[in-house]
Amino acid sequence: MCTLHFILVLSRENTKKVRRPKFWKHPQSITMSELRRMREEFWDTAPHYGGQKEIWDALRVAAESDINLAQTIVDSAGIILANADMTICYDERGAKYELPKYVLSEPTNLIPDS
Repeated sequence: MCTLHFILVLSRENTKKVRRPKFWKHPQSITMSELRRMREEFWDTAPHYGGQKEIWDALRVAAESDINLAQTIVDSAGIILANADMTICYDERGAKYELPKYVLSEPTNLIPDS
């Protein structure tokens, strides 16, 4: 209970603004179709790892939006950003949500679909 209180107090005093993730490279070059497939698989299975479905839904919309809309969604849903790039977030109850970089941005080694 103390940890949750600490997280909530910290989030109110040090509200982080959403920012784009740093550039990253997938271990092997992938196509946009493969990236879309990976994203769909993640979003389909993410709610099974805990947390609230409504928060997962909000995180998905935020991840697929521009920075300004993402910030509005995060703020409206009461999502607490541990990392400004949204890779680690918490809800107001203290549940942790981890997002892989591939749902937040495209890798530098993305290749066109053939």
